[in-house]
Order: sequence, then structure tokens, then C-alpha cells
Amino acid sequence: MARRRLGFWRRFAVVLVKPVMLVWTRRTWRGGEHLGRDGGVIIVANHISHADPLVSAHFIYDSGRWPQYLGKASVFRVPLVGWILRQCRQIPVERGSVDAVRSLDALVEALDQGGAVVIYPEGTTTKQPDLWPMKAKTGAARLALATGVPVVPLVMWGPERIFDPRTNRLNVRPRIPVTVVAGDPVDLTRWADAPPTRATLEEMTDAIMLRLRDMLAEIRGGTPPPLWARPVRPSAEPQQHGGVA
Repeated sequence: MARRRLGFWRRFAVVLVKPVMLVWTRRTWRGGEHLGRDGGVIIVANHISHADPLVSAHFIYDSGRWPQYLGKASVFRVPLVGWILRQCRQIPVERGSVDAVRSLDALVEALDQGGAVVIYPEGTTTKQPDLWPMKAKTGAARLALATGVPVVPLVMWGPERIFDPRTNRLNVRPRIPVTVVAGDPVDLTRWADAPPTRATLEEMTDAIMLRLRDMLAEIRGGTPPPLWARPVRPSAEPQQHGGVA
């Protein structure tokens, strides 16, 4: 990625974060070419650790794209912080309100401008005990139907060694091995002209998550289980990190 195209704040973010990641991780990257060099792309990723955004951003940047993540709109309203996030082309998302429609419009606009939008379809770190993917929310499928841009699967294994969400333990030792693999775009052509009904969106979402699950099995080994369906608490919506409903 040409440095002159990044601008001051994005260059500042790279200077701040990348040296830390070079020391903190020992990286195995594969498949970066599937992200392309330009044009809109939806990157769907498994979510196993709060360290995932750092690791995936490093991979995506090294692949020649600038990652655009979804963040709670309330954070963007914090003075200075919100301004810097916007300068770094991150995307505010409203949760649980009629403003969620506006959030979808912002995502569509980012993709129309050739952005690489990163979505964690599960909306939170997986609660499956062995960190396999769960059933997911339908936002990525809805966005794919609305834009027609490629949906590229990205799987990670190793960020859970940096921060394990099951134990809340942070590991600061250097050169923690992490593996990130991007694959060919998910084949969603059978739904290309389908209306965005709940059934269609759920079928598309399951196809995306099964692809992530099978790719994850290739890098971590073992036999993947069926997509895990976490019981939903009726009193509250689960906390979300980078997903869209």
C-alpha cells in the first residue's frame, strides 16, 4: 500500500501498532492475494480472542489493503477519539435501534468507495468451549446481498494465546505463533437475486460460517463440530464486537 495514500493518522496507527505486533507474534500468513488490491470486499472472520483485530489488521495491511472495522457509535462520539477513528476510516455502527439502517448505509458507502470492511459475523468472541465458530448474525449476508461485492473468509488461530477469552489471561511474551489464512470468496451466487428474507439470510450466513469452520479445521487440526448455537438470553442482546445484526 502506497504510503502517500494513507494520510497522517493512518500512517501514525501503523507506526504505533505494527512494530509491537512484529515483536509480539511469530506469523504464518497465507492467502493475502484473495483480498485483492482494490475494489470493495467484505472480509468475514472467525472471532476467538479480543486480540483478533490486531492480528487480522496486521495481516490485511501486509496484504495491501486498509482494514475498516465496525465500532460502537458511542465511541465515535468521544471527543478526539471519534475524530481519529474517522480519520483512520473506521465505521460507526448503531446497535439495537432504528439507526441500524443508517449503519448499513455507511457500510454500503464504504464498499462503494472500494473499502475492505471486516465483519465478525458472530458479533462477539465465540462461546463454543473449544473456540470453534458459532451460528452467526445475518448482517454480513445482508450486506453481501445489498452490494454484490465478494465475501472473503479469513480464519485465525493463535490470537487466543495472546488473550484467552475463557480465562481472561493476557500473555505478553514475545513471538507468540499466530496463523492467518484468507480463502477464495465464498460462493453465494445461488442467492444473488434472492430477496433478503430471513430464510435466505440464514442460509447464506450458515454457508459463510461453515466455510470459516472448515478452513479453521485445516489450520488447527481436529474434527470440527456442527455450528454451535448459544442460548439467547431473553432479557438482553449479547454484547457485540464488529458484527452487524
